[in-house]
Amino acid sequence: MTASPERAELTAALRALRQRTGLSLTGLEERTPFSRSSWGRYLKGETLPPREAVRELCRLAGERDGRCLALWEIAEAADSGRAAHAPPDEAAAPPPVTPPPAPPPDGANRFRPWRLTAVITAVLAVLAGGVTAAVLLGPDRPAETVRAAPSSRTALPPPRCRGASCEGRDPMNMLCGNGPDTLGSYRTTAGARLELRHSRRCGTSWARMWATTVGDRIEMTAAGPTRSAEVADALDAKAYLYTPMTVTAPGTVVRACFHRAGKRERECFEATVR
Repeated sequence: MTASPERAELTAALRALRQRTGLSLTGLEERTPFSRSSWGRYLKGETLPPREAVRELCRLAGERDGRCLALWEIAEAADSGRAAHAPPDEAAAPPPVTPPPAPPPDGANRFRPWRLTAVITAVLAVLAGGVTAAVLLGPDRPAETVRAAPSSRTALPPPRCRGASCEGRDPMNMLCGNGPDTLGSYRTTAGARLELRHSRRCGTSWARMWATTVGDRIEMTAAGPTRSAEVADALDAKAYLYTPMTVTAPGTVVRACFHRAGKRERECFEATVR
């Protein structure tokens, strides 16, 4: 069973830390409470590691554990289903929106599948909602999981932009990627997966892809300019890659096109904002 993209992001970070330590799996077993076979599963992304395993690896690598624990929280939420089923917060009065940084220029914009600010904000929202985790063991979408203790409704953090202020921005960094609608999906002949996404809270749409190779590109067009993203390296290829957002209203036709690396032909599909 392949790992979720969120867990793949965490796994990539843990592998980098393990390389920094210079330790073998046996060495990790000798220096931590976790077995050699367990470390093998964690570093392959087969299971979500316990939170304490992440802390131990950061300690051995001499790395502050904040970023990796934030990635662990996101991966745990995705694996347990809490991220997909968190209720919308339209009923709550939104707090003031902090003006985001200036958007990147139009064209082949490349966004990492996460931004540290977005990850930390999401983690703080999880903690503020009183969610605690009891650790057990933790593409097509990029094992065992960590289960959350029963809790009351967990509100999603508010987006950092709405409408025109979101134009050309990263949906994850602006927190528009929390609880969006999937307008349509498509599997390319090369095996890459595409989705068109829409955030009612932000009033925007974007496209994402995964199971890709370096050089693959996705383009998304709607009422505004064409937005695109390209797989630049192996890290991009292991997880979701998103285009920047464009403002869309109900009834808008959104179109995504996939350009395979080294090929001229493209594959496209469309969906309508509901």
